[in-house]
Amino acid sequence: MGMIYLALLLGASGCMLLLDWRYRLFFWRDPLAAAIVMVVGLAFFLTWDVAGIALGIFLRGDGPAATGILLAPHLPIEEPVFLLFLVLCTMVLYTGSVRLIARRRTASATARTGGGERP
Repeated sequence: MGMIYLALLLGASGCMLLLDWRYRLFFWRDPLAAAIVMVVGLAFFLTWDVAGIALGIFLRGDGPAATGILLAPHLPIEEPVFLLFLVLCTMVLYTGSVRLIARRRTASATARTGGGERP
């Protein structure tokens, strides 16, 4: 029972990576840039978490779905996995949105100029 949250995070990350692979949005578009973004994002959010823990703002709850494994006081092993998922999800949503907006603009411009129509 104690691995449910971690398993769900890994499963959701896998699904996000499949979506990324299908549309070549983030890792499958530029693996080096994606890895850098993931590392920088993880470092930022872990620093944020450690600061919150040090200030007594963030505390670890005792959920039955968590593993109970701590990397540091009040920092469960699930937290960096969640943060990686958060960065991955954000970047896939961002790059997907940018692509959709660009397609809509192109389609709108083509429709305005009459492109694509043949006599």
